[in-house]
Amino acid sequence: MIEKFVREALQEDVGRGDLYALVEPSVDASAKIVAKSSGVVAGERYINVLASLENFSIAWKKHDGESFNHGDVLAIIEASSHTLLRCERTILDMLLHASSIATLTRKYVEIIEPYGVKLLDTRKTRPLLRIFEKYATRTGGAINHRMGLDDSLMIKDTHLKTIENLKSYIQKARKKIPFTAKIEVEAETLFIAQEAMDSACDIVMCDNMTPEQIREVVLYRDENHPHILLEASGNISLQTIQEYAKTGVDAISSGSLIHQANWIDLSMKMD
Repeated sequence: MIEKFVREALQEDVGRGDLYALVEPSVDASAKIVAKSSGVVAGERYINVLASLENFSIAWKKHDGESFNHGDVLAIIEASSHTLLRCERTILDMLLHASSIATLTRKYVEIIEPYGVKLLDTRKTRPLLRIFEKYATRTGGAINHRMGLDDSLMIKDTHLKTIENLKSYIQKARKKIPFTAKIEVEAETLFIAQEAMDSACDIVMCDNMTPEQIREVVLYRDENHPHILLEASGNISLQTIQEYAKTGVDAISSGSLIHQANWIDLSMKMD
């Protein structure tokens, strides 16, 4: 799957062929990927596949998950000039996209780490980029939530509108979904959270609740259903996540890890 993605990414940029290569013969060349801002590396795994496909060598000075600063050399590439210049934009785009997400994710992780709370990503990804973007959040220190609808049964507020009896629905679901699949219920109020726990779900997502409201859910969980996991979601930002981490939830999910990640600054310099 990674190879297919990498091939298509390169083909998107190259099109019918690199016009530069029509003018002069290829020569041996080398280049450095240089950081022009600080961040966290992600994309190494994908670029290594590209290197294998296009027959160029890349020596990584910083690896996936490692931090870098302005001026650091992340990698040194050796290839024919035609290959290097044909692959330049694809290399940089994959590295920039993934590293930018990993960089923002690491900031979230560092805030909540002292509280023992897990950081989760969401399904708010760009179409056809889910695996790539979730790889980036994972590299930054997050834990992947569902990759798709088939991972676990998430009963959201829209689903609840179609369910007359939640307890009965969950009982039926246990007989139909895979044995290892968990059932999570999205709750916007304490009442719905209590109903979900009393209906024997596995996880309750406290959605768009204030930290004060979530503390009430945590108290009810601790006193009545201590085995059920609690997740906080909605309105989570770098400014608010610490207060949510203090509530006693097990995990916090945020789509902003991906859709609020601003591109860092990297460039390729020919030697």
